[in-house]
Amino acid sequence: MAFGESAREGEPGQRSWAPLLAVCAGYFMVILDVTIINVAVPVIGRELSASLTGIQWITDGYTLVFAGFLLTGGALGDRLGNRRVFCSGVGVFTVSSAACALAPTAPFLVAARLVEGLGAALIVPGSLALLQQAYPAPAARARAFGLWGSMAGIAASAGPLLGGLLVTTIGWRWVFLINLPVGAACLALTLRHVSPSPRRATRALDWPAQCAVVAAVALLTASLNEAGRRGWSDPAVLAGLCLAVLAAAAFAVRERLARAPALPLDLLHSRAMSGGAVIGLLFNFGFYGMVFTASLEFQHQRGYSALETGLALFPAVAMTMFASVLSGRLTRRTGDRPLVVSGMLLAALGLAGWAAAGPDPAYALLVAPMMAAGFGTSFALTGSTATVMGAAPPAYSGTASALFNTTRQVGSATGVALGGSLLATATDHSTGLRTSMAIGALAYLIAAVLAWRCVPPKPRAA
Repeated sequence: MAFGESAREGEPGQRSWAPLLAVCAGYFMVILDVTIINVAVPVIGRELSASLTGIQWITDGYTLVFAGFLLTGGALGDRLGNRRVFCSGVGVFTVSSAACALAPTAPFLVAARLVEGLGAALIVPGSLALLQQAYPAPAARARAFGLWGSMAGIAASAGPLLGGLLVTTIGWRWVFLINLPVGAACLALTLRHVSPSPRRATRALDWPAQCAVVAAVALLTASLNEAGRRGWSDPAVLAGLCLAVLAAAAFAVRERLARAPALPLDLLHSRAMSGGAVIGLLFNFGFYGMVFTASLEFQHQRGYSALETGLALFPAVAMTMFASVLSGRLTRRTGDRPLVVSGMLLAALGLAGWAAAGPDPAYALLVAPMMAAGFGTSFALTGSTATVMGAAPPAYSGTASALFNTTRQVGSATGVALGGSLLATATDHSTGLRTSMAIGALAYLIAAVLAWRCVPPKPRAA
């Protein structure tokens, strides 16, 4: 089967890219909105007279709702059909982006960002499930997963560059208006080229469990975000972490007792499923922690502008696309395990190299570590995605996608929060930065060990 052969037989080859393009367009704008706002927030705060708390909520509100409702979005996709929920999410995201762009006040913008996060939570779980449906052949699906994964690295790292360019030329409102044509094109392509997904009305929505997981993820993400500003010993941070643990325990108890659980615990007994989810958490921890701390280093210590910072991070971005395409092509020959292990080891080597580069290394010495981290993370993402999705029964494809992306989002929040906390509490900026990179390298090493144990080897030919 050629790459991207559609699930609908007889469809001409030139349309084979359409489902992939549709899904990746939706995923790209979701991840872009996580990072593009960072360089625009100071200008937004001045123009809308926002308080410091208001500015924080403009950034964090989106992330909280996005992370908290991912499992709900996955369960809705399994029940109502992934294409239907994906399209609903694109519609909600696009309309709320327009509301963000037209916001007259800071509270209005915060509310619109919360709705935007809900749209994102409906888009992401269905994106992987739709790719699995559109490209049933393992080789084609691996390539599709690889290109889908590259969208995360490209969008996350391109966000500061694109945001800086828009803010300095045509204004901050275009940070949101850019989503409108992308959302419209995504919706049109999905409705035309992606086959309707099966609806499984027997999948009951376990609302107590959904509420528990929303509370757990939201409390954890909020606590980690606040830890970067308040410190890890702050009472509010500790209380939030304790409440998150209690909510997670309540979720586990509910799932054990429920007749139709939202996330059957039997799925987590699969080494591939649970191990793949933890690997996703660890490499997002390392990569997004690196991007966040590097951004602060370039802007605050080296005096780079927002646009210059985006350009400085570009080596990491450039590697993500290349690595994803390469891993998608290699996986049929090697299987997923060697790619995930080698990607994590390469990324660990990159961050360890940054940590060992000294207190004030020249930018030229940092290019190779950033390229290694970007390449290794994206090289491993294809295999870990395929591992998680391959371990899930078809009826739970949306739930598996939601689990994988929830753990990745938690990893991102943890990496950013820990990096910010280390920079704020270290005796000097250089020590905090190098400590953050060393911890990121350790996370990649742990992910490599897990991959060796949990990612299935290549099946032997018949």
